[in-house]
Amino acid sequence: MTDSRNKGDGSRAVERVLISGGGTGGHIFPALSIANAIRRRYPDADILFVGAQGRMEMERVPAAGYPIEGLPVAGFDRKRLWRNFGVLIKLWKSLRKARRIVREFKPDIAIGVGGYASGPVLKQAQKQGIPTLLQEQNSYAGVTNKLLARKANAICVAYDGMERFFPADVIIKTGNPVRADLDGCKLSQREAKVKLGFDGDRPLILSVGGSLGARTVNEAIAVSLPMLHDKGISLLWQTGRYGEKEFQSKAAGYDNVKAMTFISDMATAYRAADLVVSRAGAGTISELQNLSKACILIPSPNVAEDHQRHNAEALSTKGAAVMILDADAVRDLPSTIAELIAEPEKREALSHEISKMALKNADEMIVDRIKEIIGR
Repeated sequence: MTDSRNKGDGSRAVERVLISGGGTGGHIFPALSIANAIRRRYPDADILFVGAQGRMEMERVPAAGYPIEGLPVAGFDRKRLWRNFGVLIKLWKSLRKARRIVREFKPDIAIGVGGYASGPVLKQAQKQGIPTLLQEQNSYAGVTNKLLARKANAICVAYDGMERFFPADVIIKTGNPVRADLDGCKLSQREAKVKLGFDGDRPLILSVGGSLGARTVNEAIAVSLPMLHDKGISLLWQTGRYGEKEFQSKAAGYDNVKAMTFISDMATAYRAADLVVSRAGAGTISELQNLSKACILIPSPNVAEDHQRHNAEALSTKGAAVMILDADAVRDLPSTIAELIAEPEKREALSHEISKMALKNADEMIVDRIKEIIGR
């Protein structure tokens, strides 16, 4: 009997794909980019997401048009170990539910994008003989992906040197999938500034700290406001949800500043910016690389394995970004911004070096590997 999944050329179509992970936008956006790339190439593919109950993927994934199942999984509390008894119970329940999902959905392949939700799903897929692909966004691998790596068929990475975490024979350097719409802005930099309501001839700083915001970044930007005003520098400031009233009220007295909770048109914002101030999440860094943006990175100290610092160092050691540690940001950010705006050649050098690290079409390269694994 002929397998209905075989195509006329002898290769197999991608019919059923399980994608798991999440917890933050840094995991969700790459997962959705991979799903969209699969759907472009295989319009009839059945794609199911699995995430963590109560986390942002439970809203973002259905909004993007994909079904999702939630697991009661939670991350381990590394500081208050006595709280992990409940975490272990949730993990046991999640493994049971993941086993059922994999058994009933019968995927061709299971894809893990990191985050604790992907652990139970990929583990059960491997136990049931389903091929698995991991996508590691950071330069310092996460615990979940390290635990799953030994039995993975492929591990797609964005940085060199990842063989210190993973088996070298299954690593492929693809880069990180990024939002496809960011390349869509056709405006000149001056036109983009004017569209956003700024003086087209003034330098513009873009500050982004994530959807929830980053308190240290916001505090450092707030301290910079008088300097920016005095030097005629404009600021587009995404404060995030936490602290929005506090920081947006501080911006209200300056005519060179626009502060908002979210920036919906990031393509125009990036195009307009002469310099970007940001946390050092893997997804944001990949966007900055693809768009050749000069940037100051302030890595968050509150992430697993301190991976944002490792991400920022991977750029700063190559002259592709300026890194300021979180503890130094309030003190050092104003003078660093002033120096870079005053010296365009330094910004140009940063832009040139970061562009050399860009890996584009990561989502399509990952689908190529998915097709190859399924076709074996």
